[in-house]
Amino acid sequence: MSKILTHWIGGQAAEGRSGRFTDVYNPALGEITARLPLASDEEVNATVTAAQAAFPAWAATPPLRRARVMFKFKELLEANADELIAAIAQEHGKVKDDAAGELIRGIEVVEFACGAPHLLKGEMAENVGTNVDSYSLRQPLGVVAGITPFNFPAMVPMWMFPIALVAGNCFILKPSEKVPSASLLIAKLLKEAGLPDGVFNVLNGDKSAVDAILAHRGIAAVSFVGSTPIARHIYTTGTANGKRVQALGGAKNHMVVLPDADLDQAVDALMGAAYGSAGERCMAISVAVAVGDDTADALIAQLELKIRALKIGAWDQPGIEMGPLVTREHRDKVKGYIDLGVEEGAKLVVDGRGLVVAGNKTGFFLGGTLFDHVTPAMRIYQEEIFGPVLAVVRVPSYEEAVKLINEHAFGNGTAIFTRDGDAARNFVHRIQVGMVGVNVPIPVPVAFMSFGGWKQSLFGDHHAYGAEGIRFYTRLKTVTERWTQSCRSGAEFVMPTMK
Repeated sequence: MSKILTHWIGGQAAEGRSGRFTDVYNPALGEITARLPLASDEEVNATVTAAQAAFPAWAATPPLRRARVMFKFKELLEANADELIAAIAQEHGKVKDDAAGELIRGIEVVEFACGAPHLLKGEMAENVGTNVDSYSLRQPLGVVAGITPFNFPAMVPMWMFPIALVAGNCFILKPSEKVPSASLLIAKLLKEAGLPDGVFNVLNGDKSAVDAILAHRGIAAVSFVGSTPIARHIYTTGTANGKRVQALGGAKNHMVVLPDADLDQAVDALMGAAYGSAGERCMAISVAVAVGDDTADALIAQLELKIRALKIGAWDQPGIEMGPLVTREHRDKVKGYIDLGVEEGAKLVVDGRGLVVAGNKTGFFLGGTLFDHVTPAMRIYQEEIFGPVLAVVRVPSYEEAVKLINEHAFGNGTAIFTRDGDAARNFVHRIQVGMVGVNVPIPVPVAFMSFGGWKQSLFGDHHAYGAEGIRFYTRLKTVTERWTQSCRSGAEFVMPTMK
């Protein structure tokens, strides 16, 4: 019998009361492992009420004490890493090392948030006018919410809530209903770390819960990571309801391979970036842009051998490099894109559709797939596939490669592989993409920088985590003060100036 999961409201597990449930799967086996309650509007209201009740005391807690909770939380994450990694891998399907890497990158944001006493400092200017001083404060927004995707059950929530919490906000996490267990474990660890009840809550749900969050007047801001159509909906609906919104959308990330590149390095980079996590990453490389036919032919030859040799299976099997896709429906959707690529005339070099994994015949597996001679007019080039499908586009020159990328609707991440420093510097400055790698295939910024794309990959003014995260989860207040009583000269009816 599958277990029944809960919400986490007001510092404790809360059974679902809506009567609506969804199934949680182990994608490697294709089996149901749990039943997840889907929140009603009443449960959304109850969660916001719990967070609102906790907010005044938490906002008044000195940043240093908030940071100490994060320090303890970091220790607990490391002590319970094996349990968290297993929860991620069992529900998402990614291999153990990939799940461990996800957790490490999330912990790095927790480490950054531990610097809250410094990060929340304002500015001070003495004597901006005669006996007048001015200073700024960064103060919390109130109750904020995060809506996170299935592909990073721990890391993406940790892009959001550690910074929101140390800034003095209370947080409601609505994780993907496909991968809920990591969020519930995190909630328990935060309580053990000393976080007051109601400051962090987990509300499981589907579109109904998301719409209730977007409409709720008690929620001041919403962070989101997911596909571009949903990001656009989150942004337009949330802002229309007076919320601050940070909505990170989809991607079609290109990696340019110049003729002078170290080909072995470029091929290894493409293998990890295209097929790691079965391609279910918003920073996955899904388009290799080969400059020149000789470069493309050499690239295809090496990629084909390595793709056919990929070790695919369940996360707990030794030596596995790629796991299943998250659901049967998503696997079938990706298969449909492979069908479409063939119909559109791309050359299918490696076909992953017929893969059968011994011992896991009912799992949601798909083999690594490689297309050559893909053109910009094809849908498999234009749209985000979010699976283990790599498209090779051939261009005659570096200038055509830059033009190709800059004309794409998405602008999340990109990379260039070359030995030419001048070409690399030119690429960095001209390319219209938010995150750029030079001989680095997945340029996800470190925790003290900030993550975010351009164009249809980001809706809102703030990138995630780092200094941008602090700005998103706080409001700026500027104070101008004068205490002296010796310069009274009567009322002034004009705009004050500092003459």
